[in-house]
Amino acid sequence: MLVDSPPEQRAETAPAPPTHRAIRVLGLFASVALLVLVALASIAIGAKSLPLGDVWHGLFHDSGTYADVVVGDRISRTVLGLLAGAALGLSGAVLQALTRNPLADPGLLGINAGASAAVVTAITYFGVTSLTGYVWFAFAGAAVVGALVWFLGGSRGATPVRLALAGTAISAALYGYLQAVMIMDDAALSKMRFWTVGSLASATGSTITQVAPFFAVGTVVALLLARPLNAVAMGDDTARALGANLSRTRALAMLSATVLCGAATAACGPIVFVGLMVPHVVRSFTGPDLRWILPYATILSPVLLLSADVLGRLIARPAELQVGIVTAIIGGPVFIYLVRRRRTAQL
Repeated sequence: MLVDSPPEQRAETAPAPPTHRAIRVLGLFASVALLVLVALASIAIGAKSLPLGDVWHGLFHDSGTYADVVVGDRISRTVLGLLAGAALGLSGAVLQALTRNPLADPGLLGINAGASAAVVTAITYFGVTSLTGYVWFAFAGAAVVGALVWFLGGSRGATPVRLALAGTAISAALYGYLQAVMIMDDAALSKMRFWTVGSLASATGSTITQVAPFFAVGTVVALLLARPLNAVAMGDDTARALGANLSRTRALAMLSATVLCGAATAACGPIVFVGLMVPHVVRSFTGPDLRWILPYATILSPVLLLSADVLGRLIARPAELQVGIVTAIIGGPVFIYLVRRRRTAQL
């Protein structure tokens, strides 16, 4: 593995006391309630103001009026935000556990950039225009970049700093490639300028239907890895002593993160920092046990994504600010704070 785990992860993860377990279960229910409220806000609030009565009518009737169409679009947008947010948060939590680096993130490690570059290539040079066509390009790009970052970071001897540097370098190169393609091809620019910043605005029922199976498979695999990843977090020797299959756990973890991140990027474009912030916040009150981190991240990540999407609609009315821009604005200062806090803790 990459680096020594923190002291609290070196000891075997003991079962939580009954009181703590009950509090965490109640916390999960509270998180679900918060998610429902944010989802309702996402449907009720938009760049175009609608009376609540029209919103209510649009939820349960489809008479073809303008308000009903707007509400229908918001519902698709909200559902995609739920799926993509859960995928990004879950993939971030898995990568943090796999690398034993609490600052790991699909965006910071270049996986988002790899998926984006592959999709842009498919659209520009292969004429692929449907999600069904370019979702496979997104998966391939995410997988190739993930493997390349792992190799450049030193493989088994990698450190979090080397992985971050490798991911940053590859991301910069790939985003430079994206900008070059869009500058040279006006048609490509018109197709990709919103997608490349990350947005939920183009969500449709067809989009959700096409990516939902990938979200489902990636989520199930990730959640089933909670116990093996707990063992991996204790170090290779301890994990082997506990009977964990390190090669299989690592392969499945990378597979689940790639599928989740690839599907989210294909559907929404690259959205950064969600996979970094939420697992980090969750870990602060659940501890290092992934049996709690993964479910909480699955629920709270869509809360962040949908809240950022609603905020983007409100602050730029009657236009809107893409959710990828909002999460980047929020995530930048948060990332700096996390790095400084971690550095202070190591001194």
